[in-house]
Amino acid sequence: MSLVHDHDEFDLDHAVGVVATASLPDRRAEAAVSDLLLALGFDVADPDLVETPRRVVASFRELLHREPLTMTTFPNEEGYDELVLVREIPFTSLCAHHLLPFRGVAHVGYLPAERLLGLSKLARVVEHFAGDLQLQERLTVQIADFLASELAPNGVGVVLEAEHLCMSIRGANAPTARTQTARFTGALAEHGWERFRDASRHG
Repeated sequence: MSLVHDHDEFDLDHAVGVVATASLPDRRAEAAVSDLLLALGFDVADPDLVETPRRVVASFRELLHREPLTMTTFPNEEGYDELVLVREIPFTSLCAHHLLPFRGVAHVGYLPAERLLGLSKLARVVEHFAGDLQLQERLTVQIADFLASELAPNGVGVVLEAEHLCMSIRGANAPTARTQTARFTGALAEHGWERFRDASRHG
């Protein structure tokens, strides 16, 4: 996968039109944040809160922004068939239930078949699917299934480890708790955990 960027000549008139079009949803979102603050008993005219709605909306826009992905693969001319594993890919996503972040690391690997994937693209795939309102379980499945369908390898493994602020700073108040999810497909389905552990032990 690679990010698709358009570096064609910049069209100022078009850019202004886009900003103008996007401003109405932003204004609605900012008004909703103001209403929430009011409902919680805060004075939105307070100097410390005047810019808060705009900042909150900008933060959510950034956290929920997803660049398109396109495959960048190479022929597996040497017939490499052992595990390719990229460990500790950092990610941040937003919990769909509480709109609070969960963040951690992803360990993503695959058993190559006819094509090899640029290593940085594994991180791009994680970043892409994390840029949404997510559940960690769903995020794990999306990453694994996308790689399986687009790369057609002999197997895919994805392990996510994350801290959920919805659990560490509220509710159960368990700041040291970490959640681990995994999905293994193909030839990794049966012994994926062992293959990942062995690779990590010798890394």
